[in-house]
Amino acid sequence: MHPLELFNYCPKCGSPRFEVNNEKSKRCADCGFVYYFNSSAATVAFILNDKNELLVCRRGKEPAKGTLDLSGGFIDMHETGEEGVAREVLEETGLQVEQAVYQFSLPNTYLYSGFLVHTLDQFFLCKVKDTSRIKAMDDVAESFWLPLDRVHPEEFGLDSVREGVGRFLKEHKL
Repeated sequence: MHPLELFNYCPKCGSPRFEVNNEKSKRCADCGFVYYFNSSAATVAFILNDKNELLVCRRGKEPAKGTLDLSGGFIDMHETGEEGVAREVLEETGLQVEQAVYQFSLPNTYLYSGFLVHTLDQFFLCKVKDTSRIKAMDDVAESFWLPLDRVHPEEFGLDSVREGVGRFLKEHKL
């Protein structure tokens, strides 16, 4: 099912004559409002410690509960990607990001409350103030450092993170 099929009423005037305009949008036949279904912005953090180990999380909630993940999440309104990744890292691990350097982006889908959200995941290489005290918080069940030679992309549950970890390893393995 296309995500636009879930929108039956115009969000501007409430009309039920909210019709498909094209593959990316719906148009209200009464007020003329056009709604475009766009990707939501999200972040993913690569964090290395002084031993060249990657900070890895275990997902505490669906989707992909129990699989490996990296810290990150949706960017809030009025946040930059750098601010969003710093906030997510703090919320999920207790670590304070000092610097976030953009690496690349990948499209993804994320099932949230039964609704398939299309995302554009922005990957950042982050430096944190202190790597000695990580905590698993928010939707993270566990956080731990993993040597790069023991990081296996296929163990990561989300498609974009799995692909992103593979790209990262190609560039950062010894």
